[in-house]
Amino acid sequence: MIKAVRGTRDLLPPETALWNFVESAVRDVFRAYNFQEIRTPIFESTELFARGVGEETDIVAKEMYTWEDGRGPIETQMVSEWMLKHGEEISRATRQPVFDNRRRLDLVVEMGKSLVVVEFKRKTVNQTTVANMKEYRNAFANAFPEQAEAKLLLVFAEEPSQFVRRLADSNAVSIEVLDLPGYEPPESLTLRPENTAGVVRAYIQHDLEKRGLNKLYYIGPQFRRERPQKGRYRQFYQIGAEVIGPRSAGSESPARDAEVLEMLATLLDRLGIRGWTLELNSVGCANDRAKFNEALHKALDPVKDKMCVDCQRRAVTNPLRVFDCKVPEDQPIIDALPRISQFLDEGCRNHFEAVQEILTKVGVPFTLNDRLVRGLDYYTRTAFEFTHGALGAQNAILGGGRYDGLSEALGGPAAPGIGFAIGEDRLVMSLQESASAEGAVRKPDVYVAPLGAGMDGEAARLARELRRHDLVVDLGDESFRLKKSFEAATRAGAKYILIVGENEVKADAFALKNLATGEQVSVPRADLARRIQE
Repeated sequence: MIKAVRGTRDLLPPETALWNFVESAVRDVFRAYNFQEIRTPIFESTELFARGVGEETDIVAKEMYTWEDGRGPIETQMVSEWMLKHGEEISRATRQPVFDNRRRLDLVVEMGKSLVVVEFKRKTVNQTTVANMKEYRNAFANAFPEQAEAKLLLVFAEEPSQFVRRLADSNAVSIEVLDLPGYEPPESLTLRPENTAGVVRAYIQHDLEKRGLNKLYYIGPQFRRERPQKGRYRQFYQIGAEVIGPRSAGSESPARDAEVLEMLATLLDRLGIRGWTLELNSVGCANDRAKFNEALHKALDPVKDKMCVDCQRRAVTNPLRVFDCKVPEDQPIIDALPRISQFLDEGCRNHFEAVQEILTKVGVPFTLNDRLVRGLDYYTRTAFEFTHGALGAQNAILGGGRYDGLSEALGGPAAPGIGFAIGEDRLVMSLQESASAEGAVRKPDVYVAPLGAGMDGEAARLARELRRHDLVVDLGDESFRLKKSFEAATRAGAKYILIVGENEVKADAFALKNLATGEQVSVPRADLARRIQE
């Protein structure tokens, strides 16, 4: 049996009703704050995330689903072009099984006094080829014991790396780069691991700065190759929003930060999620972060070897991410590290204080957390998380912050912005802990049960009439006995069962039974909808 890939899952009823409930509430709340929906492609150029998210982040370094999108294998074209180029030098060419690990025959040619086995590659050799380069020499010796001058030639469509050239030279393997007419290198594409970079790319591409302040939101799947855990999947869903635009439109104002945070508090309350906590910090501007990173490097250098493997790597590549560590043994070291609040310039301090002042005035509670950082390169100033106890140790429902330099990093105009992403999987998990989750699933108001041959059409006609009154109607089948129809209605959770038999159709009045109380009455067709709605 074929199952869903590890780290993915099927969303099934009745849980999907909760997802629809969440997304409907999200759209209602966002509409009240004048946010509009944006839909970006599910995959983007890999360069977008390398430049926007940061090459040294865990997402880009370890977690992205990336592939090269080209025209498919080009070996046939390469062989033809290479043979045409060297036709006068070749006295004989055959296809022979030289390497045991090949499913195809290898091209063997006689060029002058030498026997040459030619391998065709687009750009580089794979790990197996690299690891077995020396074994190739042994395969030569076994395949052509009488040919002391046998050679291996690697032909590339693109310039290989210096590493490959050094490896080839050390193993007496020749390299040739072929000029292939009409060849275009394949594009590196990546399933989006997050959506902010894609939204900013769209902002730049479509010149949205002309609209002034853009308040955009999205709902959709993202993809990361990470270890699945409670509420975290390799295909996961995010609800996010971005406020971005030129400074003249007020995009840099602390009022925008506070409005986004107040909107999120409203959304969680609307969903019925109680006991959430808003944690707030400022990660400063680029200059502040540079000074902070330098101080972190110095503080971590003498102690990093005592930390977990991830923190040892982060201490070198992205020291801010050390603050995300949950390993208990590392906490005393982390508690002694410098904090970003010590490095904020006057402008960043004033901005952060203004955000706090507005939140206090609108009645949104928050706590300051000077360990809260954002590991993605584009974040500046305000950083925040909403957490909830129902999610265990990894308890963040959503997080976000300000990214005033991201547009410029992607080649666009200056466009300060702030945004967030809600982990919808984890939000639904939180919702399942609350009483409001029960009301998300609307069960059938009535189950229409055709009774006897020829009644399917009459029942379908009646169901259509009732649905016009915004009733949820489930429809049975004339082949069901009455007992089976009652069982089906009960299983569906219907409030009423409506019997449609030959006598009822002739009288144009139908037996309507309340499945909870057992009360049964005959109701004229014209009064059915009103009676069911009571």
